[in-house]
Order: sequence, then C-alpha cells, then structure tokens
Amino acid sequence: MEHEQQSLLIEAEHEEFRKDYTGDGSVNLKGLPILKHETGNWRACYFILGTECCEKLALYGIAKNLVSYLTRQLHERNVVAARNVLTWQGTCYFTPLLGALVADSYLGKFWTIAAFSTLYFIGLVMLTISALVPGQSSQSQTVGFYFGLYLVALGAGGIKPCVITFGADQFDDNDPIERSERASFFNWASFMINIGALLSGIILVYIQDNYGWGLGFGIPTLFMGLDIVSFFIGTGIYRFQRPGGSPVIRICQVIVASCRKWTVQLPLDASLLYELPGNSSFIKGSRKLDHTSELRYLDKAAVIISSDIKLGNGNPLNPWRLCTVTQVEELKLLVRLFPIWATTIVFYAVGCQSLSMFIEQGMVLDKQVRSFTIPPASLSTFDVISLLILVPIYDKILVPVVRRFTGKERGFTQLQRMGIGLFLSILTMVSAALVEMKRLEIARELNLVHEKVEIPMSILWQIPQYCLDGTSQVFTLIGQAEFFYSEAPDAMRCLCAAFSLLSSSLGGYLSSFLLTLVSYCTSRGGEPGWIPDNLNEGHLDRYFLLIAGLSAVNLLIFVWCALRYTYRTTV
Repeated sequence: MEHEQQSLLIEAEHEEFRKDYTGDGSVNLKGLPILKHETGNWRACYFILGTECCEKLALYGIAKNLVSYLTRQLHERNVVAARNVLTWQGTCYFTPLLGALVADSYLGKFWTIAAFSTLYFIGLVMLTISALVPGQSSQSQTVGFYFGLYLVALGAGGIKPCVITFGADQFDDNDPIERSERASFFNWASFMINIGALLSGIILVYIQDNYGWGLGFGIPTLFMGLDIVSFFIGTGIYRFQRPGGSPVIRICQVIVASCRKWTVQLPLDASLLYELPGNSSFIKGSRKLDHTSELRYLDKAAVIISSDIKLGNGNPLNPWRLCTVTQVEELKLLVRLFPIWATTIVFYAVGCQSLSMFIEQGMVLDKQVRSFTIPPASLSTFDVISLLILVPIYDKILVPVVRRFTGKERGFTQLQRMGIGLFLSILTMVSAALVEMKRLEIARELNLVHEKVEIPMSILWQIPQYCLDGTSQVFTLIGQAEFFYSEAPDAMRCLCAAFSLLSSSLGGYLSSFLLTLVSYCTSRGGEPGWIPDNLNEGHLDRYFLLIAGLSAVNLLIFVWCALRYTYRTTV
C-alpha cells in the first residue's frame, strides 16, 4: 500500500513537471530544463521576427537595385552585371546548406545566427564604405565591394534556415495550444519577411537612386546592427534545441549498416530492432521516433546480430554497424519528404514569371493611367500586398471557420494547404495567358502584329495574375515552411529548411531551362517562335499555358504523394 502511494506521488510529481516545463527537449542557454511560463512563445518571437524583418530589408535593399549599382557605379556592361547578379543570388540560396549543417551539427541555431549575422554586418559595412569612398570603378574598390557582397551572401545563408526554425522552436511541440500558436508564427514570419521586402523595394531603392548609394547601403547596415543587438537582448527568454551532431554522418551510418546486413533476415516483431532503453535518444537533443513499416530494407541497420555486441560488457559497437530505430527513421523521413519537396520546384518556377515574363508582357501593354506612367516591374508590388492582406485574414478568419468543418487545429492540414496553393499557381498562369490572348487579339484587330509597339490595353489587367501569385504563396510557401519544420527530424530542422530554400533556386533554373527550350523549339525554320523580340508576333500565351499544364501535372503528382504520405510520430 505504501509502495503504491509512493508511485502515485512520483507520477503526480512527473505530471506537474510536464505542465511547468517544456516537453520537446528544449533547454536554456546553459543546457538546463526551462519553465514554459518564463520562456519562449510570442514573448521571444517578437525579437526573432524583428531579426527576420531587418535581415530581409537589408538583403532586398542590396538585391533589388544591385544591377543598377554595377552598371552605373562600377561601369560594368549589362551582360556582365546581369551575370554577376544572378551568380550572387544563386550563392545566397546555396549557402543556407552550409549554415544549416553548422547549426544542426555543432553550434545550434542561436550561435549560428549570431556568428553569421556578424559576417553579414561586416559585409554591409564594406559595401557602405565602398560606396562612400570616391573612385568606385578602381580595381581595389571593386574587389572590396565584391568581397563585402559575398560576405553578405554567406551571412544570409547562415541566417536563412535558422531564424524561422529558431522561432518555431519557441513553441512546445508537445503542447497542443503552443503547437497551434506555432502555425500562426509561420504566417506572421512570412508577413514580416514581406514587410522588409516591401520597404526595401519602395524606400531604399528610391534613396539609392536619388540620395546616393552610401546612404542607400548605410541604412540596411544600421538596421542590421540594431537587429544583432535586439537579438541578443532576448537571450534570457529563448528556448534552445541542442545540436545533434552531423546529420550527413548519421545518414551515411544507416546506409552503410543496412548494406552490411543485406543478407540478414528482418524480425517479424519490430520491437526486436535496436533502440536505446528509457527516454534518451542516441541523437543528442532529439526525441525518439516510432518505427514505421515503410522502406523496411533500412531496418536492417537496426537488426542486432552477434558480431554487433562487444565481448565482456555487452555495449553496442559503433553506429556504422548498428543504428537505433530513431536513426533509421530519420533517414526514412527524409526519403518520404523528398517527393513533396520536388513538387514545389514547379511552383517556384511559376513564381519566377512575375520577375521575368510578366514584366516582358507589361512592357507591351499601355502603361499610362491618367497622368501616371506605371513601370511594369512595379506591379510586382501587388504580389506582396496581396500576401500582406491575406495572411491576417487566413490566420484570424479563415482558419477558425475551416476548423469548424474539419476539426483540425489549424483548419487545413499542411499538405492540404500546400495543395491549395499549387492549384492557385495554375490559375496564376491561366490568368496571364488570358490577358495575353486578349492583347494579341487587339494587336490583330489593329494590324499591329508586325509592329514593335505597345498595344492599347491597360497594364492594370495584369493585377489579377500578380494577386493570384501572392495568394498562392500564402498557402504553398508558408505551408511548406511549416510542413518541413513539423515533419523534419528534430536534429535536422535547419537542413530541411535549407533544402526548402534550395527548391526556390531550382525553380529559377527550371524556368530558365523552359524558356531556352521553348525558344529553341518554336523558332526553327525562320519562325518568330512563341517568345520573339517583338511579342506582338509571338505567342506568349502558349508559353503561359504550357507552364499551367506542367503545374497541373505537378499538382496531380503532389496529390498522389500527399495521399500516401505517412506523418511522423514521436515517442
């Protein structure tokens, strides 16, 4: 009886501990358990969202007008300047892989953000000094500018995959209320990113063009400095996830161990597979994962055979011969995530049109609205504005309404949300195609097909396609960020976030490939092709419909993969 009372008392104490402390393995900066009511949640995210806004303001403040600086101040030729901008932008999307590996393997998200923010700030200082000192076109100034520019790319790479995931870490994954709040965090993080992009595109570009590049680069530098100070102020209330060691090594260990045992018979009872006893995981800072029946060949890495056990003390050999179930499930999760990730590449290829062919289309429409002349590139602002308007509507109105019908804590599942965005991206391209069809019809009616002139059709007809593009991002882009965070193994969240960013880069490459292929295939035999220099002679509408068709096929593949996807479960 006394033993029973002691057990009940211990259980009550554990229950009280679970209520007061986080249950997802998060700790304070010293590695100790932390109280929920004193740390994390929105109180910590205000600092992190400010970091994200300032970082994007700085990055887009450089990127949006970089080609102008290279041609006007460094006197580079148009082709050279365009190539240098594209190379730098590509670097900005590949360096997140480096930042993610550093964060997941060694430093953790907090110290990775701190270290790479410092490099970012140094790079911005070098750009500002380069712009302020006379003689920008001299070799030494050019070298200094490019050194600073690529320090910015490196710093941005370290920050990109870590800030969002570090913010999401402030919500306890084991607490249903905080888990629901975490979904809202992804919405508002995207909101702050686009606020930074909007301010830089409107204010900073104007300052650079009218008040000088020194001030235009100096303002982002100042904001980045304030951002670093603000980020450190919140240190006492942050929740930290411990780095779990190199994810690449763990993946290789599972592959090697399973290949070594390719002739070994799998046990019928999955509980016989190797796993550490108790609550502790082999991977530091990571929770255990439940066994799944998919990709059973990889389970062979967790089969215990006599040669896996050391003589004398019974401890397992190194993980290159025997892996835990959690380690095997990490790799299975990545394999399951890959098809979902791959289907987002086409989505980003659609998004690239707003920065390329939509602008080309706008250049041959009537840009005069009363006494104002609207630059075609400025319509991309509707992309951002539609996102900024819809994020609060989605979070505060749509989610509660949909929740009543679905019973899901966030209304839609993450995959449903992504699928809606993929469908809207198809409508984006169909809308652009319809505008182009009407434009070509007017050109034929007025006998302007062979004239390289604007067609008397208002450029404002492009607004719906930009708004649809922004709306699709609210669903797919934000849904993708939340999905990859929720489904990624605990110790690989930064790496999965980096791959999510990589799909954006690959979408740009896919768009470029499609453009080259269509131009080559349709312009043979002396034909003007679908996308000639004179768009009045072409069929840009067919190009838009081609991308819409590819997006439709991509949506079907996504639905097929989503219906078969197995969500992860932690022990």
